[in-house]
Amino acid sequence: MTFTVVAEKKGPSDKRRRIIDAAVSVFSRQGFYTSTVADVAQEADVADGTIYLYFKNKDDLLISIFEECMDIFIESAEEELTKGKDAVEKLRMFIALHLKLVQKNRELAQVIQIELRQSSKFMKEYANEKFFGYLAILEKILSGGIKSGHFSPSADPVILKRAIFGAIDEMALEWVLMKRKRYTMEEAADQLSRLFVEGLEVAK
Repeated sequence: MTFTVVAEKKGPSDKRRRIIDAAVSVFSRQGFYTSTVADVAQEADVADGTIYLYFKNKDDLLISIFEECMDIFIESAEEELTKGKDAVEKLRMFIALHLKLVQKNRELAQVIQIELRQSSKFMKEYANEKFFGYLAILEKILSGGIKSGHFSPSADPVILKRAIFGAIDEMALEWVLMKRKRYTMEEAADQLSRLFVEGLEVAK
């Protein structure tokens, strides 16, 4: 697993960490539905039963991967955004950080962008609180920009946070699916930043 930010997270045991890393490799290589708990156990070099000491089932393992990613992204974003001097810079930084992590961690991005959506448990039953935390950061940036006068007062943060996420998510998905990369995530981040910042900024 190449998601070094997640790997540096403190707390989970080495064995749990190994299982999650193995699951990312297996799910990205074989697909979530065609993979089994036994496949993950073999990749992690643990007994099949060991998986169930840490995770209820395969869906729970997939959701755990998502939750760790969101926890670390939120933590990283909050730390990074303290360096931004205003809402414009913070919005650019947020978009760039998301897409930089996608480019840096292709296996993990494939699992999150493609395999996660194939889990009926995730799509129908999961409360998705971690995702709401992600959106809350965007809403805070947008609201701050309106309050400071950088963004138009007619902007609606509740609507725009979803629009911005949708654009970032679509770029990430296409990049993961592209066999021959036609652009970098840095180029995508620059284009998205221009689109949203120029659309939101108050005319001077």
